[in-house]
Amino acid sequence: MADEAAQVTWLTQEAFDRLTNELEELSGFGRTDIAKKIEMAREEGDLKENGGYHAAKEEQGKMEARIRQLTLLLRTAEVGEIPESHGVVEGGTVITALVAGDETVFLLGNREIAGDNDLDVWSESSPLGQAIIGLKVGDKTSFVGPTGRNIDVEIVKVDTYRA
Repeated sequence: MADEAAQVTWLTQEAFDRLTNELEELSGFGRTDIAKKIEMAREEGDLKENGGYHAAKEEQGKMEARIRQLTLLLRTAEVGEIPESHGVVEGGTVITALVAGDETVFLLGNREIAGDNDLDVWSESSPLGQAIIGLKVGDKTSFVGPTGRNIDVEIVKVDTYRA
């Protein structure tokens, strides 16, 4: 298993607070609510053919996975202000890059930073993220894509993320 210290995620205070509230809701009311749904479905009889029971158990599994995800994320989060861009690619900045010749705009960081924003998000630990971290406008590099071929990247612009 990967070292948790290596999985530090930068979050804004707003994102941290939003995710903390979500975790509290899921861990408290969410668990109580799903337990009631499962109990009510059990009372309907034969569990093998009980669609409500199976749906509630599936919902419970998804909720518990989200609780585990949030717990780890919040435990390893580095909370701070949105970094002011100085033209260097770093977590929490919006990057405009030519990726395989196509202009792409994305936030470098964790999906949870963006919340409901439609901006694409690439993880700093992704092959693209690892390849561009620390680069400046005009720098070029490449990374190995999922198909095994090299993908060229040129940094066009680095902006401050505005939530």
